[in-house]
Formats: sequence, C-alpha cells, structure tokens
Amino acid sequence: MTQNPGRRGFLLGGAVIGAGALITACTSNEPAAQASAPAAAQTVASGGNDEPGTKVLIGFSAPAADHGWIAAITQNARDAAKQYSDVELKSVEPTNDINQQISAVESLIQAGVDVLVILPNDGQQLNQVARKAMDAGIPVVNLDRVFPDKLSYRTWIGGDNYGMGVAAGHYIGKTLKDKGVSNPVILEIQGIATLPLTQDRSKGFADALQTYGFTVTAQQDAKFTVESGTQVASNLLQAHKKIDAIWNHDDDQGIGVLAAIKEAGRDEFFMVGGAGSANAMRDIQADSGVLKATVTYSPTMAGSAIKLARLIAQGKGMGDLLENEVPQSITLTSETVTKDNAAKYLPTGFES
Repeated sequence: MTQNPGRRGFLLGGAVIGAGALITACTSNEPAAQASAPAAAQTVASGGNDEPGTKVLIGFSAPAADHGWIAAITQNARDAAKQYSDVELKSVEPTNDINQQISAVESLIQAGVDVLVILPNDGQQLNQVARKAMDAGIPVVNLDRVFPDKLSYRTWIGGDNYGMGVAAGHYIGKTLKDKGVSNPVILEIQGIATLPLTQDRSKGFADALQTYGFTVTAQQDAKFTVESGTQVASNLLQAHKKIDAIWNHDDDQGIGVLAAIKEAGRDEFFMVGGAGSANAMRDIQADSGVLKATVTYSPTMAGSAIKLARLIAQGKGMGDLLENEVPQSITLTSETVTKDNAAKYLPTGFES
C-alpha cells in the first residue's frame, strides 16, 4: 500500500461509507470520551436501497466504552440506525465482561431480532453464542474482532491492522528519503505487544520501511493507555538522544506520548499516530508540534455494519455491486491523514 491522501469508500445504495481504517482496533482502561459524530459518513442518499423497506429489528452488542474508539463505535451505530425509518436498534448494555456479553447476546436472540451486529470483547470466546444466533436463523454481522468460525457470522466488516502499519511505514519512509536521511533512528510505540492486531501493525510497518532500506531502531508497547504512553515515551526519549521519526500505534495513548515529548522539549523528529482521532487531526491541522500524520482505523465501520445488517435483513445487495447479496467480508482501508487532507477526515474522527 502506498500513501494515499484521498478518501476511499464503498456504496450502500448510493450512500458513501468511509473506508478508513485499532481488537479493537483499540483497547484500554481510559475513561470514555464523548464520541464525535461522523456526519459525513452517516448521510443517507435518496433512492435505491435507502428507500424505506421492510421494518428491521437490529440487535447490537459492543464492549463498554472505556476508550475513545469504542465510545465512537457505539455512537456510530446509533447514528446510522437513526437515518432509517425502517430500522429499530435494540442495544444491550455494553460490558467488558465476557460472560455478561454472552448473556446479553442470548437475550437478543430470545427477543427475536432480525439481525445481530456484534463487536465481541473476544471473538474466540463469543464464537459459540454467535453460532447459536446463526443456527437460529438470525444473520450476524461480525464487527472488527473476528469470530474464528465462519459459520458464526454472515458478514464480517473491520479494519486493516497490517494496512495501518504499511501506511505509517510508507509515510515515514518516504518523508525520510525525501529529506535525504540515512540510517535514521525510527521508534515504534505499540499498543499491547501480545495481541495479533499489534503484531499485524508492526509487521506492516516493518515491511513498508524495508522498501526504503530502513528498519525499526527500538520498539516498546504502551498498553493503549495515556499513562503508559507517557511513561514509555519518556523512557524512549531518554534512551535515544537523536530520533528521526516515531510511529505511535494509537491516538488515545498518543495523548500521553505527546505529553512526554512536550515535557522533554524534544522536536527534532516527526511523529505519525494511529486510528485517526479527532484530537490528532486537529493537532495535525495546527501543524504546531511533532505530530504530522495519523493512519486511520475508523469507527465509522460500526455505522457501515448497521447499514449492512439492514440490507441483509431486507434481502438486498450493495447498490453499486453486481451481486444480489452483501459480500461475506469487507476490509476497510487505512488512509493517511496529513495537514493537507485533515479537514476531509475530521468528521469521521473520534474524541480521545
């Protein structure tokens, strides 16, 4: 993947759904912040699949909003549902307890919803209850954290963690090459190192950097929290007296990373963020610090999941595709947000 400042998307009956693309995308123990409503991504176009049809009851379950990205997931789902007079959204209480989420999904099955949208706390552990829904004839739209059994979902939609790393790697690699930097010191601040999503991001980053002849100098994880972001960044800044670039996987933990950088008074390098928070985009627009770009993993995917669930329940396909049915899998692309295009992406950002 090469750096692409333009916005990609797919169409559901004429409505453009932003294909920006952090388990979550992110996980953390930070208090939930108010999600920003991506008005641009939730606009309903007239005609085609967006015309009112059969009434649809959509069940929705997601983790508790202890992180800006997760808070935005729930808000995006609600905003999308409100766009349709033929959709009723039945949400269960968000929770980070696996057993409670399983019980909540079972209650939606018992309520006889027409279709389920589920962002599981853990795809492996909620696989069976999703399969139970499918076996009961209730299609499941699996949001982001994938169920391992394909019989447990009708359609999966989620972000591209490997693609995030690729996008960040290309931006950093090209910028350094254009500056004529050789043997750069490149630091990587991960989320949670043991998670497959983090490993995918790191692999994408390393693969993209390699095309420029660069490698990561040092790598440390910051647990997706502001506090850990501050501590990890402080340690890395102390350990490296010269830095050329930093990729921070997550804009929520990036608040702590940027605080540490400001405290240290360092500005000889540039930084790229991850996930596409509105906070990060505003900083990038202001161009007053080290943060020069972020790569998206947009929570608009939840709004798109609601739209897909509606089409599936109504027996419709996606308006601009030739097939009669909604695809089985949709992977959103990770875009690179810079000062030049931040205004376009800001409506899809989330508040950290």
